[in-house]
Amino acid sequence: MDKLWGGRFEKQTDEAVEAFTTSLSVDARLWEVDIRGSIAHARMLGKIGVLTPEEADSIITGLQSLREDIASGKVAFDSQAEDIHSEIERLLTERIGAAAGRLHTARSRNDQVATDTRLYLREGIDALCERIQQLQKWLVDTAQSHLHTLLPGCTHLQHAQPVSLAHHLMAYFWMLQRDRERLAGCRKRVNQLPLGSAALAGTSFALDREMVAQELGFEGVCENSMDAVSDRDFVVEFLCCAALVMMHLSRLAEELILWSTPEFGFVELDDSVTTGSSIMPQKKNPDVAELIRGRMGRVVADLTGALVMLKALPLSYNRDLQEDKGFLFDALDTALSSVAMAHLMLSRAQFRVERMRQAVQGDFSNATDLADYLVRKGMPFRQAHEVVGRVVLYCLRQGVALERLSVEELRQFSHLFESDALQVLQPEAVMGARRSRGGAAPEAVSQQIAIARELLGGDTH
Repeated sequence: MDKLWGGRFEKQTDEAVEAFTTSLSVDARLWEVDIRGSIAHARMLGKIGVLTPEEADSIITGLQSLREDIASGKVAFDSQAEDIHSEIERLLTERIGAAAGRLHTARSRNDQVATDTRLYLREGIDALCERIQQLQKWLVDTAQSHLHTLLPGCTHLQHAQPVSLAHHLMAYFWMLQRDRERLAGCRKRVNQLPLGSAALAGTSFALDREMVAQELGFEGVCENSMDAVSDRDFVVEFLCCAALVMMHLSRLAEELILWSTPEFGFVELDDSVTTGSSIMPQKKNPDVAELIRGRMGRVVADLTGALVMLKALPLSYNRDLQEDKGFLFDALDTALSSVAMAHLMLSRAQFRVERMRQAVQGDFSNATDLADYLVRKGMPFRQAHEVVGRVVLYCLRQGVALERLSVEELRQFSHLFESDALQVLQPEAVMGARRSRGGAAPEAVSQQIAIARELLGGDTH
């Protein structure tokens, strides 16, 4: 197959080298954005007079028809092609003849590839944000239904203070909200046009880069041609964002794995999102959650790989940059599928609210409120902490729950205890007392939900 760069060479490329250097199996998915960018470039070349109107129309029409035929499966790519960019040019040449050779005027594969990657990533970010938003909507709607569902709130995986299931779910809403905001910021930096930078130094043709940027939906153009073709920091930034998305999903997945065990029993995962054992008939395994947790490692590996790839690369373009798309595509695919699977798994889960409520009983997660009671009676908090610690130790030795103590028993530890101390120890009262902004009280969580609905663009039902 003739190479785009073959004129200077006297020997054919070794077959092993061709196999080693080809990227078609990876970058073939860029075919549509490559054609889109080429159409915009051709239209601009026609406007500035580098192409005649007839040449521009022929190229644009040929690219449009090629796009339709590839989309419908009428055209197959040559597996021996060097990359998708040279393959599109070859197919166009077959279709319209020598005029196709004028398309590459004032353009290099360096700025072409960078443009295609940005176009593709921009759409990938939009798709990922949409899926995250759908998961957020589920979290908000489900939280609305569980404002009063008691659940042990933990630190160190030990019962700490009672919260609601709503409050717990909304914690993940805010994690995902920051993820969406980070992706939106990343998108702005992705959305700059490299095309027109040529190989590294720009071009002698008086290009209208702003025209191309406007047609392709870019917010601006890359201001330095060397930077435009040689850096992939926008890919790394996306990989950072994707790794954080996956980290949050991994934490959620881990909790669902724990909650679905007999020891917790807080959730029943649907049969449609679980699997069984080939030897143990009773098993119901949370495989989807486990795979989400496991695939977080893949995205972190993609991020690490991209950073190492870029380390110490001299300006400007180096072939190392061909590897960026493997990292990018894998992370994007993994994040998209993981968010979708998390949403599916959660939407079919059954929360066992009675089991959650039972887990709060007798767990001493009301101890802080007993200390706060003494503080309101005038005792310094550190002293109150010590007093309640002795009360807890007494309960442990007697085998009784803190909320089951009598006033007489409490007064053994401080004369400040009165009958109203018994009311503050009930789990519902403990949770309801957390009315501060961001707290676990139902009215405070309702405020969270109202803010969340505004961020999501209104009612999510």
